[in-house]
Amino acid sequence: MPTLRWLTRDDDVRAAEKVPYRLLEEAAELGYGDRDAGNMLIQGDNLEALKALLPYYAGQVKCIYIDPPYNTGSAFEHYDDNLEHSQWLAMMWPRLELLRELLAEDGSIWVSIDDREGHYLKVIMDEVFGRGNFVANVIWQKKYAPANDAIWLSDNHDHLMGFAKSKAIWRPNKLARSEKSNAAYKNPDDDPRGPWKAGDYTCAKSSEERPNLYYPVTNPFTGEEIWPKTTRVWGYGKDEYERHAKENRLWWGKTGKNKVPAYKRFLSDVEDDGAVPQTIWLWGDVGHTQDGRKEQIALNAKPFGTPKPERLLERIMEMTTSPGDLVLDSFLGSGTTAAVAQKMNRRYIGIEMGDHAVTHCAPRLQKVIDGEQGGISKVQNWQGGGGFRFYRLGPPVFTEDGQIQPDIRFPVLAAHIWFAETGSPWSEPKPLSPFLGAQEGRGYALLYNGILGDKSVSGGNVLTRKTLAVIRAAQGDFTGPLTVYGERTALSEATLKAEQIEFKQTPYDVKARR
Repeated sequence: MPTLRWLTRDDDVRAAEKVPYRLLEEAAELGYGDRDAGNMLIQGDNLEALKALLPYYAGQVKCIYIDPPYNTGSAFEHYDDNLEHSQWLAMMWPRLELLRELLAEDGSIWVSIDDREGHYLKVIMDEVFGRGNFVANVIWQKKYAPANDAIWLSDNHDHLMGFAKSKAIWRPNKLARSEKSNAAYKNPDDDPRGPWKAGDYTCAKSSEERPNLYYPVTNPFTGEEIWPKTTRVWGYGKDEYERHAKENRLWWGKTGKNKVPAYKRFLSDVEDDGAVPQTIWLWGDVGHTQDGRKEQIALNAKPFGTPKPERLLERIMEMTTSPGDLVLDSFLGSGTTAAVAQKMNRRYIGIEMGDHAVTHCAPRLQKVIDGEQGGISKVQNWQGGGGFRFYRLGPPVFTEDGQIQPDIRFPVLAAHIWFAETGSPWSEPKPLSPFLGAQEGRGYALLYNGILGDKSVSGGNVLTRKTLAVIRAAQGDFTGPLTVYGERTALSEATLKAEQIEFKQTPYDVKARR
């Protein structure tokens, strides 16, 4: 597969490995509502924040939407949107790598971009996510009128670059049918089954002979025998045709003047099926940039750059998620993704670097939780509720030489050890115990910071008969081999072998997963 080369590529493709794992420190005074709703707003560099999330959320995110700086040369108040091309690619590559690790196997990622970097983005996403996992390049009509001051062509659309984590698994949801789609169904013959739409009853003749689809039908108005044109055949076999005629599903026109019948497809037959998502999204269906600005102004906020309209995010989430799924936006901007996720009963993680995480995002989400009625609120019947926790990036978990920071708490180190060993996120049990869990037939345990209430040799961070008994009691029905992390072991090699234990010493054997 062709690859894209740029000045600093060799360093950039390894950049994610060099990012330190940092702590996430809660700023409780900036959270709001139900703190246990499963929603997070994080202020900090999104590259480091994404790395910090891996031990807890790897493989858990159902939909990722990001709206990164477009590298247009414009001067935005909150973003440096005037990066050189190679710098822009260097910024995007490691973030895409970490986003892929966070994505669920049946998840998808959607990136807003314009023509300046869109085609380069496609190439590097082919590399990171796999070309075979490309889903679509959706065209969003972002303006409702041409720009009459354009020197060349009026730029009226953006791209939404969509990739699945695994296209073999991922499938889009059908979209709710619009009133416009339903309006195409009429009832000119007062059929008691309700509105219907005429569909073609013939199809093109293929290279394969299909004599069962080439037969005469009778026009009930004139009695005339009708054959399909020589280049076409009927779309149904003769038995089906006879059933359709008996059920009054054929339409010859009000007076029978149609040369061939049409098939009556009733709205009642399709309205519960939903609509297949298409690759062109018009502003009348999903909003335009001015809608996004108006929604910001209605929240008594200064419009932030070019905020996306809530209807655009609603379409993405309707297509890619179900209630309760986790949505992530690491370029949160004014908070639209989080606001829409809240109103659609999705969980969310939003990451923003600048002060507007506090001045724009948090206040907007507070108003959403209080039941504000802008954007998609009425369509979603939003009445308020839920909540979020606010976090900032803390110090690194590991020192520059790979050692554990001395003040790291047990759950933090446990999450990193579990992630390093299994590649999956760790869910903190209640109550905490030294046994972290089991995966693929192996258990994992950690003796650290007095998890047993005592740092002495007999009852704390050292593996002894006594501490092993506590681990065994906590592991329940699990009986397989066990990896134990601790300061040291007082058990002999023979005992470790007999107990099927692999001992790893802290801090020396603790490795941050790369």
